[in-house]
Amino acid sequence: APITDADLASLRFFRLVQGAVAGIPATISRTGYTGDLGYEVWVDAADAVRLWDAVLAHGEPLGLMPAGILALDMARVEAGLILLDVDYVPARKAVIEDRKSSPLELGLEWTVDVNKPYFVGHEALRGEAERGAAWRLRGLAIEWESLEEAFSEFGLPPQVAPTAWRTSVPVYRGGTQVGYATSGCFSPLLKQSIALAHLQAEWAEPGTMVEIEVTVEHRRRRAVARVAELPFIDLERKRA
Repeated sequence: APITDADLASLRFFRLVQGAVAGIPATISRTGYTGDLGYEVWVDAADAVRLWDAVLAHGEPLGLMPAGILALDMARVEAGLILLDVDYVPARKAVIEDRKSSPLELGLEWTVDVNKPYFVGHEALRGEAERGAAWRLRGLAIEWESLEEAFSEFGLPPQVAPTAWRTSVPVYRGGTQVGYATSGCFSPLLKQSIALAHLQAEWAEPGTMVEIEVTVEHRRRRAVARVAELPFIDLERKRA
């Protein structure tokens, strides 16, 4: 705020404002991909380096530091933010019906007002809302003790990846596959391995215990996980 003439206090979520940042003409949007209060600043390419230097110089006394895509990926998993082509297949790329997901299945029901008189897909989504979605996007909190057990079989301590992973991993209940995880990481804030997963509605109730496949020394094992509501971390200031 001290280096812009834009009114940030009244800028609402997903809105834009025109102004100057450190004297540089800019478009500022209240958006981001971290689950925290965030802004994106858009300037001409020729002004990008000058803007970067100005923001860092003024932000350093406040503890501001740069962070890259690897840190962002962890933050968005903690915040339960899904990623296109990773956590879901967009309809235009789905070559079979089973690859498609509705907003209700992806936890995006807050974007759909089924009581509106009409919109494209209204009949289908209202029907799904009434009967309940067949799949639900949930979090998985992986039990540390079961990871210890899987690694101890090979004489190893538990090992966690230093970055987030993006791949399809089966999720089981009683020996039957009931879903699949698509993204996960070891959360530095929660001190726990977590994942985003698509689960059949029957097994998507928070608190349900399931198993997620883990690979130890090139062998497939299963770790116990608890179904959790998303987001894992819900920061109040994102709604400031």
